[in-house]
Amino acid sequence: MESGGFEIPFLLPAGTCRLGGFIGGILSEFDVIDWRQSRLECFFSESVDWIYQENNINQVSLINLKGGVAKTTTTVGLAQALSGAFNKRVLVIDLDPQTNATTMLIGEEKWFALNQDGHTLSTLFEDAIDDSSNFDLSKTLQKSVGNVGEVKSVDLLPSSLNLINLQDRLITMPAGKYQTRNPVNILRRGIKDIIDDYDYVLIDCPPNLGYITLNGLRISDGYIIPTIPDVMSTYGIPQIVTRVAEFSDEIEDKIIPIGIVATKVRGQAAIHARTLDKMRNDAGKPMGGSKLHYPLVFDAYFSESAQMAEAAEYQAYSTLRQKWGYQGQYNSFVEFTEEFMRLTEGV
Repeated sequence: MESGGFEIPFLLPAGTCRLGGFIGGILSEFDVIDWRQSRLECFFSESVDWIYQENNINQVSLINLKGGVAKTTTTVGLAQALSGAFNKRVLVIDLDPQTNATTMLIGEEKWFALNQDGHTLSTLFEDAIDDSSNFDLSKTLQKSVGNVGEVKSVDLLPSSLNLINLQDRLITMPAGKYQTRNPVNILRRGIKDIIDDYDYVLIDCPPNLGYITLNGLRISDGYIIPTIPDVMSTYGIPQIVTRVAEFSDEIEDKIIPIGIVATKVRGQAAIHARTLDKMRNDAGKPMGGSKLHYPLVFDAYFSESAQMAEAAEYQAYSTLRQKWGYQGQYNSFVEFTEEFMRLTEGV
């Protein structure tokens, strides 16, 4: 990831306040400020509770409706940078049936053994559908995972290919004696005993907005959209923002759009430059005729490189710099992580 060097201002409403988190959602009157400050400054004539973040944004989903946009690489890289470079304790929750985050962090051999023994998140969802009690959180939670020696505080709740078959069955789960069980609260109920043990929880969501993804969003304070800056990869962003906002309203919990991070950026590709420039210019502007607004775009971005692809393979490294390479990608992860923490940490 490199600093893009753009000086595109972010649009905020008139009035007075200071934020450490992302500004997004329903805005009306705008002043133009530069959002790239150590603290975002905005001006409100009166308090706006859903924008002002009293607490940190700790639980974050990463989502895009298109596959192949380096969503999982971004999730794992962010988790490892938070741990290795900033000494944060991180939980990665892999909800994507492709299990890429899982195999990146524990390797295929260990994942296969866990899957055979039923120690993945698939069992949690199967219990909800079958009204059984086979899920063992202590055996499913994999502690101090990863293939980087200096990364010691990343834990994992692993995924399973079996999640593919469970998506449509969740609608049939029993509501319980008092009608209190809900197919979007399965993950929340299953991990409630450990969720507060971490500085950050990162959820790698499937490339859809089905029940599995909604379980991830249900426990999230905010979300990030990794995307290649091209037409096909960015096409679904308005749908994501709209659907998440609707879901947030339905559950009466705030889920803040933290921002968009550009991935696999090719410096010589004119379409990438145009799309990235457009996303930056659109940040804060209304989406069509709705009251929602386009999310900001991180300054930091990931350039396309062979090293990034090779880093997905599970092999031992001593340091993050060794894993991500010496051509700027390590620095990119650090820059992205610093920006992420600035946007998510409370005032």
